[in-house]
Amino acid sequence: MKEIQKMKKKAKKREKKIKLNKIEKTGTLTRKKRMRNAIIAVFVIMSLMVVRIGWIQFVDGDRLKYMAYVQHTLDRKINPKRGTIYDATGKKVLAVSATVRTITVNPVNIKKENKEKVAKALSDIFNVDYESTLKKVSRKSSIETIAKKVEKEQADELMRWMEENNILTGINIDEDTKRYYPYNNLASQIIGFCGSDNQGLNGIEALYDSELKGETGKIIKITDAKGSTILKEGEDYVSAINGNDLILTIDATIQRDC
Repeated sequence: MKEIQKMKKKAKKREKKIKLNKIEKTGTLTRKKRMRNAIIAVFVIMSLMVVRIGWIQFVDGDRLKYMAYVQHTLDRKINPKRGTIYDATGKKVLAVSATVRTITVNPVNIKKENKEKVAKALSDIFNVDYESTLKKVSRKSSIETIAKKVEKEQADELMRWMEENNILTGINIDEDTKRYYPYNNLASQIIGFCGSDNQGLNGIEALYDSELKGETGKIIKITDAKGSTILKEGEDYVSAINGNDLILTIDATIQRDC
């Protein structure tokens, strides 16, 4: 009996030892499997990163470079003053350009929390639709036009609002010109008229457009992510060249009396 019990004890020890060996082997295999999976995961992630970097560098590089330029460069036009048209005496003005303002925004330089406030102010001051203005202010573009041919009083009101609300970047107030005809319809078929961008569309205004329109200037400003000017680059200002004046052969007095 004692021998049988001893044999049973030995058998139990062997079984226990076998189980421990199996558990140890299983643990070792599990650790190896985990290490292998971790290595594979790291390799896959590194491969994806390399592919992504390659895509950004060689495939999408030009587009991203352009987007960075758009975000950090403000390129605004300065419209020249269109030449004045006189009658034969050279004293009476038949067509003249007066200084007005054009209001534009640089959406990327307006803080997200200020976009609704800016859109509301612009829509109130210039009597433009709020929803369309908010869309312009929210776009990811370099510049959006809000209002053209704005009188000085409205531009001054906007300037005061910007100072009161400490919003000094992202909104531009640029000089522009508006065409006026002091004698209204006098010789209108001969003189013609201009479009919204000061280009001649008919009559003398169109025929001598190249002489009257002048050359457009521009402002190029390099900014940081917050819209502040980068002092090392500064601002590149190219002045507009005003158009040439024109003297016609018609006399305003005689033409008016006809």
